Amino acid sequence: MHKQSLVFSLALLAALVPSTLCSAQAAGEKRPMTFEDMMSMKRLGETAVSSDGKWLSYAVTSVNLDQNSKKTELWLKKVEGGEPQHLAVAGPGDSGVQFAPDGKRILLLSSRDGGQQIWLADFDSATSAVTNLKKLTAISTEADNARWSPDSRSIVFTSTVYPDCPAITASDNSGDKCNADRDAALAASKVKAQIFTHLLYRHWDHFTGEKRSHLFITSVDGGGIRDLTPNDAHDVPPFSMGGDGGFAFAPDSKELAFTENLDNEPAISTNADIFTLDLTDAAAKPVKISVALGGDFSPAYSPDGKWLAWRSQERAGYESDKFRLVVYDRAAKTIKDLMPKFDNWVDEFAWSKDSRSIVFVSGYEGEALVYSVGIAGGEPRRFSKMPGEWGDIHTLPASEHGRELIVASLVTVIHPAEIVVADLEKAAGEGKTEYMPRYVTGLNYAIIHELEMPKLETFWFKAADQTKVEGFIIKPPAFDSAKKYPVKFLIHGGPQGAWGDAWSFRWNEELFAANGYVVVMINPRGSTGYGQTFVDGVNGDWGGKPFSDLMEGLDYAEQHYTFIDKNRECALGASYGGYMANWVLGHTDRFKCIVSHDGMFNPESAYGTTEELWFNEWEFKGKPWDYYGKPDAENPFRKWSPAMSAKNFKTPTLVIHSQHDYRLDVSEGYQLFDTLQRLNVPSEMLYFPDESHWVAKPQNSRLWYKTVNDWVDEWTGKVAASH
Repeated sequence: MHKQSLVFSLALLAALVPSTLCSAQAAGEKRPMTFEDMMSMKRLGETAVSSDGKWLSYAVTSVNLDQNSKKTELWLKKVEGGEPQHLAVAGPGDSGVQFAPDGKRILLLSSRDGGQQIWLADFDSATSAVTNLKKLTAISTEADNARWSPDSRSIVFTSTVYPDCPAITASDNSGDKCNADRDAALAASKVKAQIFTHLLYRHWDHFTGEKRSHLFITSVDGGGIRDLTPNDAHDVPPFSMGGDGGFAFAPDSKELAFTENLDNEPAISTNADIFTLDLTDAAAKPVKISVALGGDFSPAYSPDGKWLAWRSQERAGYESDKFRLVVYDRAAKTIKDLMPKFDNWVDEFAWSKDSRSIVFVSGYEGEALVYSVGIAGGEPRRFSKMPGEWGDIHTLPASEHGRELIVASLVTVIHPAEIVVADLEKAAGEGKTEYMPRYVTGLNYAIIHELEMPKLETFWFKAADQTKVEGFIIKPPAFDSAKKYPVKFLIHGGPQGAWGDAWSFRWNEELFAANGYVVVMINPRGSTGYGQTFVDGVNGDWGGKPFSDLMEGLDYAEQHYTFIDKNRECALGASYGGYMANWVLGHTDRFKCIVSHDGMFNPESAYGTTEELWFNEWEFKGKPWDYYGKPDAENPFRKWSPAMSAKNFKTPTLVIHSQHDYRLDVSEGYQLFDTLQRLNVPSEMLYFPDESHWVAKPQNSRLWYKTVNDWVDEWTGKVAASH
């Protein structure tokens, strides 16, 4: 953690934890975090802010470890402060709260009487009363991702339908009946076989089947539902881990912008485009307005209706190209890059209420910081006195002093997400005092105040080619500089990802340190937040510069932190980090053990079992058969294959893989484990039949952490040393 993050977090706790609790904790010792502590922490979910900026709705998920379950509750609270209250009409499993722009109603998604549908309730902004809940939709294929029109008279949502069924319209129920009959027949059939006629037949953690996501519009007065993308064989919008909806209303409610990839084979294409649709004409067809060869995402109209902004990538087939912020002049029909010299990704953005600027989040040297840029473009302002990882940005109407305010979520390495209000003008000010945003929620302060979670420290070193590379270190609780500590060396995934000042429930750096380890992390070539050239440094070079960056970074840490025991180190990685763990296995014996989670072992076989083929074709510069007959040194699929170095495997290795991981098929884990076993290398495999690329179920997560920590303890000698 950077220095300001520590000051910020300690001040936050002092300000918000009740004084009686502070006094009680002051009398006792803080303790290391346990897995059970982490599972007891509340998890902030989706947020919504009323159009007048006065009310906040947010979801909070709690884990019941004994019952292996999670429960989500919806809350309502004034942005200016006060006690939170349960959203009165919400029930178990409800989600997706959105305030009507006119301030008179809310919508939510609920499955309380069967499939998920849109429900509406009256909302009184003066008293916060939410009453008169009624179901709006009854579409057989269910409703998701609902958004109000600016005039509060209609709602657009997504539903997954059979494209060859008749289009669902307000006047004809045959399309909905066709979908219902097809679903019923599929459920009743004794034959569960499928016939594939296209790629992307499975994606992330599920088989895609014959249904596709479509956009629908419905009026709030019960005027019926209409499919806006009838008989379209593509997903509208396409699948996205970001979950921003992929569509937006124009301020006059007469036009919709959305994202769609029309390429014939989406498994090899990242070229999603932005389309607009005239909602006043039922016969209107979508009009493509984006021109980039790469992906275009997250359309958003300016409040004055003059502009449409989105995130855009230039290069085709490269999902990790720079995400630029572009604006489309709706009158002139021209597109411009607002910040052509800005060299990091625009991760998310929101328009200011006066349409004169855009607030956005971008990764920067291990943090995700808030920036602002004027509609005229140029150099953005970075609000550097607001550290941590920011997200879910909502701009507020100007305060009484005319200041620019935002509501956002904020995490650091020592606390999970909370909702804050930030004054961007104050955050941009100069001075020695660190700026502290005002915290609206305090979901986990009590438990966090009990725990000793050492700060994240930053170090920099020069790689062999003189490129500056950043690393991080976390010391164990009750640290004693006179002692030597074993090391957990964490390798991030992506490969276009980054370690930094952020919280994770899956790979929690503080929990890894809690049982007596120094945690070391490096952001090697390919990492985000250091410019696009640094990101591109991994392309076609998976085991090259990224590997040397990692090893040189660990060398630097060993040389400059004398408490590190370099003879008791374990390397752990997942996804690309799992690949790199496998590469490490064949290229150095410096580690006492390795943990490889969901890693690529054989790039040639991984090509034939993954779903998003564009990724492998970009990263390995083509298809496997493009290199047949050529020397291995000229074939990236073999040059960078951990399998080709199997004869060098000696380090004890824990292999972890899951059945429903379709990004990196479970066969990659099987191949690695079988190879280790035949080579008589000490090895175990932890297999999850009910997880995907991530281990999400509470008790599975507990088993994951226990198995990983036990493996590291065994081979670093920590168990024996503690007796």
